[in-house]
Amino acid sequence: MTEAPRVKLVEAEFFERPVDFRFAFRFGAARVESAPQAFVRVRIEDERGRSATGWAGEMMMPKWFDKNPELSPGDNVEQLRRSLRLAYEGLRSLKADTPFGLHAAAEADHHWAAARHGLPALVASYGLALVDRAIIDALCRMNGVSAVAAVTGNLLGITDAAAPDLGGFDLARFLLQMTPLSTLAVRHTIGLADALSASELDPAQRLEDGLPQTLDEVIAAYGHRYFKIKVFGRPAEDAGRLVAIAAVLDRLVEDYRVTLDGNEQFESGEGVAELLDRIEKEPRLKRLRASVLFFEQPIARAEALSKPVTAIAERLPLEIDESDGDVASFLRARELGYAGISSKSCKGFYRSLINRARIEKWNVEAGSARYFMSAEDLTTQAGLGLQQDLVLAALVGAGHIERNGHHYVDGMGRAPVAEQAAYLAAHGDLYEDAAGRARLAIRNGDITFASVLRATGLGSAVEPDWASLAG
Repeated sequence: MTEAPRVKLVEAEFFERPVDFRFAFRFGAARVESAPQAFVRVRIEDERGRSATGWAGEMMMPKWFDKNPELSPGDNVEQLRRSLRLAYEGLRSLKADTPFGLHAAAEADHHWAAARHGLPALVASYGLALVDRAIIDALCRMNGVSAVAAVTGNLLGITDAAAPDLGGFDLARFLLQMTPLSTLAVRHTIGLADALSASELDPAQRLEDGLPQTLDEVIAAYGHRYFKIKVFGRPAEDAGRLVAIAAVLDRLVEDYRVTLDGNEQFESGEGVAELLDRIEKEPRLKRLRASVLFFEQPIARAEALSKPVTAIAERLPLEIDESDGDVASFLRARELGYAGISSKSCKGFYRSLINRARIEKWNVEAGSARYFMSAEDLTTQAGLGLQQDLVLAALVGAGHIERNGHHYVDGMGRAPVAEQAAYLAAHGDLYEDAAGRARLAIRNGDITFASVLRATGLGSAVEPDWASLAG
């Protein structure tokens, strides 16, 4: 193993690109029709005087990081901008260290500074995660390697400094043995407002863009076998909605798997238990119930980690998502009965790797595969953000991944034609050409991205068109 180089963050620039949705999506009680995508460009220097530039991209989704109803979508986006600025200021102030060393040295202070500005933990995580990824990209480009090589060879200098509970665990060996696969099944999210069939779609809502719009059309177009179902947090209403969804899946998909997502809509575990009771008593949900893998973040984050969920978890594995505000969140959740945690680039590249190492350690100790990690993120957009998240999902061994950015946005949206053409040329296994527009290529429910895993840098051989972005 080559010793991890020490680098310093010299400068960072922030850009944005508007992203328009084909139709609105509901995050719990909120409807979102558009949002900006953030881009970060950093420059690092190593101790030999070498310099390199790196990039990262991520959606700035309102109404997920902070669901305070008193805040507008614009307020939410401004929170994320502030988190980015705070992360840059904290990382730039540090002396040269390994990329992970910079992260570990900055993390606690960054969360403290964010809290002083009234930013919740998830918002704080966003800024550090994005600047971290740009530094990782720059380090890889400086050394002419892929992110996969940088992780497995530990050129990032990952240690247990941020997770002392991993003391004694052979982290370097764990990273070396990671074997990312270049194909993932796409788990299609069925939103709360999504039409299930053409017959229930209002003709006035029909889009003429050649893309599927209803659940049955999505299945026909992409061949999905994995699905993520959003629930309202109202057991009777949820059970009825699940019956309607099951009717479509049972008819159109020979063998399917689903996950449930509460998006914090349940105030307590009692409501979750009631929904499970209704599902188990409904004959029309027999096949769907047998296909459920886990239930993601059913309880609101204010209560989710306040009391044990053991009784519910014995019926269906539970996963935290919004409650994953910092690197210690999974430890607290495990003590209460949760077995799973989501991997999302917007929460932290290093956090996912650390939590995946914890799962490895805990499952060996338990003698079973009790603990798990899933790959999530609804709105990740084609291009830089999508590809960086795919590298992470592949590294942590996800067999399927939630992915709906292609469903809510036509191709790469407002990205310039030349930029889209560059992605088609460099990553033709991941995208297909739709009359000059680059669209995600989903075939038989799968995406393939070998070109992403072997690209120098963190997942992308294509540099964003900076001139087309707002600074």
